[in-house]
Amino acid sequence: MGTHRKPRTGVLDSPAARRGAIGVGAAALASASLLSQPASADDADPPSVEEQRDRADDARGRALEVREQVDALYRDAGAATQRYNEAQEAVERQERSVDDLLGEAADATDRVNEARRTLGAYAAAQYRYGTGLSDTAHLLLSDDPQSFFSNRHTLNRLGEVQQQALTDFTSEQRAAEDRRAEAADALAGLEASQVDAQARKEEVQGRLAEAQALLNELSAEEEAQLAELERLEREEAERQAAAAAAEAAEREEAAREAAAREAAEQEQADAPADTPPPATDDGGSDSDTSSRAEQAIAFAETQLGKPYVMGGTGPNSWDCSGLTQAAWRAAGVELPRVTWDQVNAGTSVPRDQLRPGDLVFFYADISHVGLYIGDGMMIHAPKPGAYVRYESIDYMPFHSARRPG
Repeated sequence: MGTHRKPRTGVLDSPAARRGAIGVGAAALASASLLSQPASADDADPPSVEEQRDRADDARGRALEVREQVDALYRDAGAATQRYNEAQEAVERQERSVDDLLGEAADATDRVNEARRTLGAYAAAQYRYGTGLSDTAHLLLSDDPQSFFSNRHTLNRLGEVQQQALTDFTSEQRAAEDRRAEAADALAGLEASQVDAQARKEEVQGRLAEAQALLNELSAEEEAQLAELERLEREEAERQAAAAAAEAAEREEAAREAAAREAAEQEQADAPADTPPPATDDGGSDSDTSSRAEQAIAFAETQLGKPYVMGGTGPNSWDCSGLTQAAWRAAGVELPRVTWDQVNAGTSVPRDQLRPGDLVFFYADISHVGLYIGDGMMIHAPKPGAYVRYESIDYMPFHSARRPG
């Protein structure tokens, strides 16, 4: 560190000595400057295990908080989607009604015009032949004497016929006015339904925008924690579904074995040796329902991987109730459009008696539905940003189940 000491008098008297001292001093200052700079990120001490754990806990806590908020917004969006679907159905019904009423109004107007022409013809005839001229004068002035006698006979009956024509005209005119008024009311109702549908759509979009804004605020570490939370929840739901399916299979097997033993014992005790075996039940309507359920599931499987879209009814995108409606329609069974109506279709099924093809509903407000495929799994259109996929029915709060057909 001698370069930092003040030089003795006379040592730097010569120019060469001064140049050498300047070079040495510059090098020493550069070294000192480098040594005094803070360490780079690469040279910094890595965080301790405890610091890493705290950071991971913070990220996990933030991810869990956002997950709860986003799920709540998605549930709100799902319910709003069903309300939008209802409003859109009302729009479609009223559009059909308006078209019918406008058609009826047009037909009524045509009948009014026809009645007006008839009435006008009678009025023209009366004007032409109803003057004070004598019959002789009419005969002399007539271009066709033979038609004179025919027209005169008509005029004798004109009062009665003309009155009927007037009555018909008045009746048709009133009917046309009624149809036009009904069509105007229907148009007003259609406009109100369109406004309602748009409001519902904006409500859904608002919820989704809120959810996306929350997700956009997450750091990369928090996003990773959120993905991990979802993975763990899905695995746990699948584990529960598999356990429930195994228990159900064991119960069914035990029930079949008990029924077989009972039937064998009864047959051995009561039936004569030459009695033919009882006819087996081919399943009847149950067999038909099973076949339709297979068709519904087959259709749903062809939709796997297609995106969820609010109000989607195919063929390129779906919402939850649009998918189940289309799946059962492919099997020849017509379901209502929205979950709140689908939950009343068919017959109620206890959870422990679910069969493939059953509709499974979720959340207290019945805002989501899926198609059960067996072993605790379903096919459904989950939520915005997701795709039609297989999922455990334990992934969401179960509400109820229905068997269409």
